[in-house]
Amino acid sequence: MKEIVLATINAKWIHPSLALRLLKANLGPLEDSCEIIEFALRQPLGEKLEALLAVHPRILGISVSIWNHVATVELLKELEKAWTAKSGLCGARPVVVLGGPEVSHLPEDAEIFSFADYVIRGEGETAFRLLCEEILTAGYPAKVQKISPQFINAENVNLGEIKSGYHLYTDEDLAKKLIYVEASRGCSFNCEFCLSAVKGGQGTVREFPLEPFLAEMDALVGRGAKTFKFLDRTFNLNIKRALKICGFFLEKIEQCKETRQKSDIVVHFEMVPSLFPDELRETLVRFPPGTLRLEIGIQTLNPEVSERICRRSNPEKELEAIRFLREKTNAVIHADLIAGLPGEDIASFARGFDRLWLALSETEKSPKADYQRAEIQLGILKLLPGAPISRHNETFGMRYSSLPPYEVLETSAMSVGDLQRIKNFARFWELIINRDLIKFTESKPVFEIFMVLSDRLFAHFGRNWGIDKDELRETVKSYWNKLS
Repeated sequence: MKEIVLATINAKWIHPSLALRLLKANLGPLEDSCEIIEFALRQPLGEKLEALLAVHPRILGISVSIWNHVATVELLKELEKAWTAKSGLCGARPVVVLGGPEVSHLPEDAEIFSFADYVIRGEGETAFRLLCEEILTAGYPAKVQKISPQFINAENVNLGEIKSGYHLYTDEDLAKKLIYVEASRGCSFNCEFCLSAVKGGQGTVREFPLEPFLAEMDALVGRGAKTFKFLDRTFNLNIKRALKICGFFLEKIEQCKETRQKSDIVVHFEMVPSLFPDELRETLVRFPPGTLRLEIGIQTLNPEVSERICRRSNPEKELEAIRFLREKTNAVIHADLIAGLPGEDIASFARGFDRLWLALSETEKSPKADYQRAEIQLGILKLLPGAPISRHNETFGMRYSSLPPYEVLETSAMSVGDLQRIKNFARFWELIINRDLIKFTESKPVFEIFMVLSDRLFAHFGRNWGIDKDELRETVKSYWNKLS
């Protein structure tokens, strides 16, 4: 049995946790004493419970995110019951350490902390190792639950000194899952809905040393890695680095072509929409079909709203970049919009949505401009714990759910009904348009038409989930013909 177990609940089975692998890789001499156990969000609670009770670690570290918060609390409750009962299966209660983005900014009276002995706030590669050394060296016995946990405020690590965790991806991970990598951490922008805008982290971007990073990527390609999803929030902030990384992957893709093999390599970058100089454009054009995915954070096309939330914005330049990507590259484009920002009403949001859709659909007649390569990812504003957008709550009547993912319920500009309709719109847009359920070639403004369709679909099915795909397709066709 391992003395240390690192666990988390991933959104899906195909999303392995880079964070856990980084923690394990940086345990020094304790790395071999550590085991990683990952679960999926929809996995039965009983399976998660049984797996953790069977390993009997002295230290149990759990990574918590906004998406697994509720599921993690459910799991911790059941673990505490089992440890208290002291059944033969569960053994002694381990020291419980929580970390991750969600617990770094929660108030200290949050329910989840009642199950923890320690909480690491911030980057944990060094802090977790030091804590484990202290616990294991001191020979701490099985502990009775504390009245309150000890909070450890970790400093940002030196990215040039920590070990990467890429060697801990298994062969199954490489063959069947998304492989998360990071060339940098942080963000130079101060968008108030994001934790990058929290005091102390503003304007900070730190980069991993480039040559060692590319060597790690080369090793992953050599082992058979296929889909690389970069966690960098602003991949194209440093154009020279971006060009070198893109060039590396283009070289690997070209090598496959030279050996007459179809390239299975796919890279996914999140890019700043206003930073597409000519040299980057020339490089992106070179990626063959099926090898490049770009996430472009538009968020809002209302300049007044952008300024209000401290987000640098240039709508015309951003839309021009979107049109370029659609017309001239083979990239699959995921363009993000956020509904419910302070002061933005449904009419303003609709105008922004339509402008973005027109940029994605009204392109020159080019073989690259197919509709299946463009997605609008419509999200609802979330009040991340600690995010400074909360300063607008009173002025703009912002009311949020107290439960993760803390979505906005209403604002002075959008009623509860408005936001509920947009949530249904977003879900049906994902099911119908983004997943290409029907061939959708409308280039005219569609927000109003699709909103009516969304309303009718919700009235027809009574829900926006668990709908048979064929039944949804036929229902959409019957309604859409009447609307358009």
